[in-house]
Amino acid sequence: MLKLYGGARSRASIVRWYLEELGIPYEFVKLDMQAGEHRQPEYLAINPIGKVPAIVDGDLQLWESGANLLYLAEKYGKTTSLEQRAILAQWILFANATLSPGIFVEANREREMPLLMNALNEIFERQPFLLGNEFTVADVAVGSVLSYIPIMLKLDLSPYPAVLNYIKQLSERPAFQNSIGGRG
Repeated sequence: MLKLYGGARSRASIVRWYLEELGIPYEFVKLDMQAGEHRQPEYLAINPIGKVPAIVDGDLQLWESGANLLYLAEKYGKTTSLEQRAILAQWILFANATLSPGIFVEANREREMPLLMNALNEIFERQPFLLGNEFTVADVAVGSVLSYIPIMLKLDLSPYPAVLNYIKQLSERPAFQNSIGGRG
């Protein structure tokens, strides 16, 4: 059975959300980060950097939330073409490398957030999900970052009503409630 390693209030909840969406059986191995379990030799053999999340699926040991999402989408998702996989990768990389630092790094926020949020708001005015009418792993990656804004930063998102509606729709999904919504 696939194992997901994470800690309380960690990015493992993002991978957990996608596993719940896929309906894939998995074991969640909750590491006590306060006690340093992520720095013990047993876990460092899985991820030598000592960060979470990481997954173990058979002989595969894979860390970084974006890599975990891409792997799960490829193995268990409905990706059908190289082009579709590239677009999913684009959004996952955007979430981790552009959106997250643009919002959560205070020095970047004033400059980056309006640009990012206006573009996303325009997308969600036209369609319910990033790629149209179907929920994908791209929504897990981007939606998780967006859903953390009201939880962690309490920023005013009222200028972006379509983004607010998107966050609300995602937060009502049962898989979201079983992961990020439960702050797991």
